[in-house]
Amino acid sequence: MGLFDVATILVVLTALFSVVNYHTMRLPNTIGVMLIALVMSLGLLGVHQLGVPMEKPARELLGKIDFNQALLHGMLAFLLFAGALHIDLNDMASQKWTIGLLATAGVIASTFIVGGLAWLALGRLGTALPLVTCLLFGALISPTDPVAVLGIVKEAGVPPSLEAKIAGESLFNDGVAVVVFTILSALASGSPHVSAAAVAALFAWEAAGGALFGFLLGLLAYRMLKTINNYQVEVLLTLAFVMGGYALADRLRLSGPIAMVVMGLLIGNQGRSFAMSELTRRNLDTFWELVDETLNAVLFLLIGLEVLVMPFTPRYLLAGLLVVPVTLLARWLSVAGAINLLRIRRPFSPGVIRLLTWGGLRGGISVALALSLPQGPGRKVVLAMTYIVAIFSISVQGLTVGWVAKRITTGRR
Repeated sequence: MGLFDVATILVVLTALFSVVNYHTMRLPNTIGVMLIALVMSLGLLGVHQLGVPMEKPARELLGKIDFNQALLHGMLAFLLFAGALHIDLNDMASQKWTIGLLATAGVIASTFIVGGLAWLALGRLGTALPLVTCLLFGALISPTDPVAVLGIVKEAGVPPSLEAKIAGESLFNDGVAVVVFTILSALASGSPHVSAAAVAALFAWEAAGGALFGFLLGLLAYRMLKTINNYQVEVLLTLAFVMGGYALADRLRLSGPIAMVVMGLLIGNQGRSFAMSELTRRNLDTFWELVDETLNAVLFLLIGLEVLVMPFTPRYLLAGLLVVPVTLLARWLSVAGAINLLRIRRPFSPGVIRLLTWGGLRGGISVALALSLPQGPGRKVVLAMTYIVAIFSISVQGLTVGWVAKRITTGRR
């Protein structure tokens, strides 16, 4: 089965599940597609238990897809740029301290809270893991997933100021989380080259370097767009900058996600206002909205199908269910710490901590990072826990975040 065949099957399934969701469940399309894929996968596993190996073709299909490679080194470039393209830079700038603190100190604090509590809980459960492995789990599960957040929060009726906080944090915390994950991975592998200086240098090179690289890419794209008045060429140019820029950032060991976010913000604000005609703006928006919706739906389909290759046992399932409240508690503590610290200098709307906690969705990025872990005794339980948290986050939190926002904004407790 070639790459075209795999892509064809995924797109066909995504389209069919989208139609089923539209005519029956009427859920947000990404959540609906994921849940249908999940139910189908569980059905195939159930049939397999009866002695009919119908899940084999699906397993073979998933075996052809490197989820980590497909998301972190492919789809994420388009999804992050498309998400950042439509964010008002002024709204984000007004929340810069909140976003910055949540995306840095919040992620680091959550990593250690999740890691420490998971280490204690798993020890009591009889599924003990080394502390560094639990911290790895904390690092990969702590960042809020921009793909899940941007696709769901915009449909949930969240107030603009809170939407800016949630979206802004999700766009920037991936780079920080990947750096923390990389450092902990080196520690777990016994690398002798991990020191405070090395950590600081890695963070500066990947995160700060990625932001600077994204700014330079955006500035170059803006200047080129300003000299062109042809929407086909301009749309193609943005596509080239996304693909070429992300690939180059990967080669330079810079944070591609942060680079795409910064470039998207610059083109989406400065470029849209001063370098594009109204016709170009309409066509650019249509093109990137279609790319965003299509890749989002395919990604959530893959998340639903991944249950076929996840290592579930009763003990792993219990461990996953146990860490769901652990991750929510860690999210609440890290958000509350950041907001209460900032309250010294500025007021926040009532309920902001609850909404930021519940709106901090986990998704494909966490699953992709878990799948990148090397084979070892703790890999299977980390995979199972990550998958269960992601499914809970997308389906339960994703479907109820609008209801939570409505209760908070209408003053009900």
